[in-house]
Amino acid sequence: MTIRRRALLGAAAFPAALAAPAVVRAQAGFPSRTLRIVVPYAAGGSVDMTGRLMAQMLQPVLGQSVVVDNRGGAGGNLGAAEAARSEPDGHTLLLGAASILAANKFLYTKSMPIDPLKDLAPVTRVTTGTVYMTVNSNSPYKSFAEVIAAAKKDPGKLTMGSSGTGTISHLTIAKVNKATGADITHVPYRGGAPALQDLLAGNIDMMFDVIPLSMAHVREGRLRVLAAASAERTTFAEELKNVPAMKELLPGSNIDMQSWYGVNVPAGVPADRIARLHDAIVKVVDTDEFRSKMEPNGFTTVVDRSPAEYGAYIASQEAVWRALVQESGASLD
Repeated sequence: MTIRRRALLGAAAFPAALAAPAVVRAQAGFPSRTLRIVVPYAAGGSVDMTGRLMAQMLQPVLGQSVVVDNRGGAGGNLGAAEAARSEPDGHTLLLGAASILAANKFLYTKSMPIDPLKDLAPVTRVTTGTVYMTVNSNSPYKSFAEVIAAAKKDPGKLTMGSSGTGTISHLTIAKVNKATGADITHVPYRGGAPALQDLLAGNIDMMFDVIPLSMAHVREGRLRVLAAASAERTTFAEELKNVPAMKELLPGSNIDMQSWYGVNVPAGVPADRIARLHDAIVKVVDTDEFRSKMEPNGFTTVVDRSPAEYGAYIASQEAVWRALVQESGASLD
């Protein structure tokens, strides 16, 4: 695995020198038609934002059109199942999150429609994202400590919106509640975008979620960031470098909530096509253009050296997310 963090300004047009050889190779056979990236969440969220940038930048590399297909619902399971059951020819990709690929089988123990390790084939990770607590700028709460104190004083009164039950947002608030003795009510939505709209409207008190969707509102003063749920502070976005993290706020809690996002394809896609997709996606993700869009918005780019390495990573993450689910007490069956 290689991880690179840089603060970059601007985004140039995708280099023609990078795209042209790829287009020539694409004419040899694969891909032979439009590719589809299934985003298993509603349009407008952080994963959707990433998928649309990938689609735009993959087109010149692969020499074919690339479209985004939003299939939200059931904590991402509907979209994951749609991708897994597609023709295994490499033209359908899933942009999934850690919750779908490593946690949902422990949340949906009876109704999980697929087994990600069996029904999907790995390609590569593309980003990681730290979870942050945000409140409306009109909120009376100016610090994480103030939120926790209020939640202890009036148990269940404060509300936290999330992108869905069982998502990293939900698992984060469960850990925070347990570590602090607070009682913050979880309000699940069908994706991060509708939750954010309610936060901006003042209908919920806070969100714990990955930050890209909210960054424009943070910069424009509509939202205030109170805490990073990672163990250490993040430094790659100017607006976030002074936000305290869990080692400072809750020392000894061992809270370190970060999600990861990766590309998978249906099981059965030929290995040479998976290798082709891996090569193309890495070329996109490992560019200044992609990083310059992702990092200022709170995502760190990450690529795996091979599909096998990514597959091993998913397998290793199952134990991590099983423990998180068990600690949260969440069950969706």
